[in-house]
Amino acid sequence: MPRSYTRPLTAAAALFAFVAPAFAQEVNLYSSRHYESDDALYAKFTEETGITVNRIEAKADELIARLEAEGDNSPADVLITVDVGVMDRAESAGVLQPFDSATIEERIPERFQSPDNLWFGLAQRARIIFYAKDRVENPPQTYEELADPKWDDTICIRSSSNIYNQSLLASVIEVHGEDVAKDWAAGVLENMARAPQGGDTDQLRGLVSGECDVAVSNHYYYVRGYAGQVDGLTEGVDDLAWVWPNQDGRGTHVNLTTAALTANAPNEENAMKFLEFLVSDTAQQMFASGNHEYPAVEGLSGAETTERLGDFKADGTTPTAAFSRNAAKAQAIFNQVGWD
Repeated sequence: MPRSYTRPLTAAAALFAFVAPAFAQEVNLYSSRHYESDDALYAKFTEETGITVNRIEAKADELIARLEAEGDNSPADVLITVDVGVMDRAESAGVLQPFDSATIEERIPERFQSPDNLWFGLAQRARIIFYAKDRVENPPQTYEELADPKWDDTICIRSSSNIYNQSLLASVIEVHGEDVAKDWAAGVLENMARAPQGGDTDQLRGLVSGECDVAVSNHYYYVRGYAGQVDGLTEGVDDLAWVWPNQDGRGTHVNLTTAALTANAPNEENAMKFLEFLVSDTAQQMFASGNHEYPAVEGLSGAETTERLGDFKADGTTPTAAFSRNAAKAQAIFNQVGWD
């Protein structure tokens, strides 16, 4: 069966060329997700509606820049990003438009929706604390504890340019204010076992290699190492354990995969059908199982592979819109304390 999307060979190519097949019914998707498991999800939508999904993948900033450059002539209908934090950039660039959908409003919790109806969450990605079981007896139980001097020279965590860390710091800003957030960022920086490098998988590899004792990562990077072969992780994955942070307080921080309607969507009716399909039970569970995530719709189970992590309380009080709203402040604080 032919695939119903287009994908560029490189991110650079995505900035200059959109090649879509000439179907009468289509929706054009710009996505910063890069998972082949999404293919089945989009094929299911086409099967149910007859609407073809033409997809281009690139980093979120590149897609937003492309939307700006294309302006009124953009072929894009829907933008999907891997974190709500980047939606602030999309909003500021004026490349989104508000939408009105009773289906999305009813199914997606209010805290996972833009207050201006510009985007909504599709899947949850918990940012949690991992540690080496043989070297750490009493791991940090909160994000705040990561800044405690007792963890000096023990922590592996990504760079400040990583949107997952930007959203985490944005949540600290929302809960504690900018002064406390700055002290926290400076404290974590002081406790790093090495300069920030690599992706989340590399932080977990640092635990396996003994380069660090504590690491911060999205939950599914660990699950990937357990469910399949990930070099440098799978062979030591049983030696790692995890903490769901802040369970006695606000709960664990979750990032969101998010979706939005573009400002100049040429296929707006099809785009809304697509967005509403993404919040259906079928799509939600396919989204979650494909990348070991958790559904955004409440009451649905996550992927079977995440069951080994156990239950947890997600942060249900800090609005996810704050991750986007505070993104620029978070980056400024990172720069001020010298977190590369």
